[in-house]
Amino acid sequence: MASSNTNQTLKISKAISDSSSWYCAFVILSLILLASVKENSLTEESVRGNQLLNRPCDEIYVVGEGETLHTISAKCDDPYIIEQNPYIQDSDDVYPGLVIKITISKPWKLQR
Repeated sequence: MASSNTNQTLKISKAISDSSSWYCAFVILSLILLASVKENSLTEESVRGNQLLNRPCDEIYVVGEGETLHTISAKCDDPYIIEQNPYIQDSDDVYPGLVIKITISKPWKLQR
């Protein structure tokens, strides 16, 4: 009788371990697929400077087409753009796609 109980316990333990192994494999596979789909959706979108014109000024700012240091300074309330970006030698050195550092003096919520 004792060996019958032991065999039944072993069968139950094996069934539980098999089902938990399949469950873990399914969860891991689902996470891998989800991560690959999310990664592909992020890389397909391209961000251009013009799309960033309507966004609030972040610490890192991408210059859009037609923008000057004066317009960026007024928009972001940062009069010290040239001092924060030593690679900009002249105010005419600004071109679309240029990445500059912005120091915002007021929070964006207060500017609206």
